[in-house]
Amino acid sequence: MAKTLIGYTALIDRPPLRWPGDARLALWVQVNLEHFEIDGPGMTLPPSRFPSPVPDSKNAGWRDYGARVGIWRIMEMLDKHSIPVSAPTNVEACVYYPEIIREAVRRNWEFMGHGINNSRTLNGLQVNEEREVIQASVQALTSATGRTPKGWLGPGLAETFNTLELLAEAGFEYVSDWCNDDQPYPIEVRTGRLIGVPYCMEINDIYAFVGAGLAPERFFQMMCDQFDVLYAEGARTGRIYGLCLHPFIAGQPYRTKWIEKGLDYILHHDHVWVATAEEIANWYYREYYSDALAHLRQRAAAVPAAHVAKSGG
Repeated sequence: MAKTLIGYTALIDRPPLRWPGDARLALWVQVNLEHFEIDGPGMTLPPSRFPSPVPDSKNAGWRDYGARVGIWRIMEMLDKHSIPVSAPTNVEACVYYPEIIREAVRRNWEFMGHGINNSRTLNGLQVNEEREVIQASVQALTSATGRTPKGWLGPGLAETFNTLELLAEAGFEYVSDWCNDDQPYPIEVRTGRLIGVPYCMEINDIYAFVGAGLAPERFFQMMCDQFDVLYAEGARTGRIYGLCLHPFIAGQPYRTKWIEKGLDYILHHDHVWVATAEEIANWYYREYYSDALAHLRQRAAAVPAAHVAKSGG
């Protein structure tokens, strides 16, 4: 049986989480800055042909639209509302799209490690190969942006059984691959420290538009409904609201229009903290990490004993 990678804690057993300014909700906007290999796998428009032609001008062109046009539309939309951004960024995005990196730096976006490109995941890599990818991500982003990344989102959210330990070893302080919570949480590692700041799989343009084929108006309603529930629950204990965008999808004009309407709805409420993932992580480390880690360890130690007692009965 594979070892447990992410320890379990029940929401009802945690102390109330309070964000800065007694906000009910932390709005976290992610804009993925990615590059796909022209002859490698990548996101495709349905219906897709199998096997895909090489070069696949239809899908490669669709993805390329994000770097050529869509990202600028998204930046303009977010500028209008002064929204800070966390940007999971491929190494090759720094190489092929330095203009995007330059403008994101100028806006003080946070950059997260996101592997070499989005045609290659970590899955299947040997330990030393994976360590090299993670270190290359740190070096490239630090060189291109002047800041060392503290957060990680794997390409395709894929990991190996070594990923979490390797991230902590490399100095990463949070990971977003595990979309399993509405709050940050501690992750037990041997070296350094690590928490989860969970990415959102559903208020996400890939899931909504490519996967489910939803109309932009429906996504707007999803944004509002998600907010209403989390905002109400946040009166008791704070929540994270993640909005995940990809420039070649969310940057299409008819979609950007409705995403902006959703942001308008959210930002017209009080007690909303608009933050990057790094700001969320820093707050959690200062205010909750030590106690939460102690609780995680206590529960982990109790579970085997409870299992043995039950089996022995």
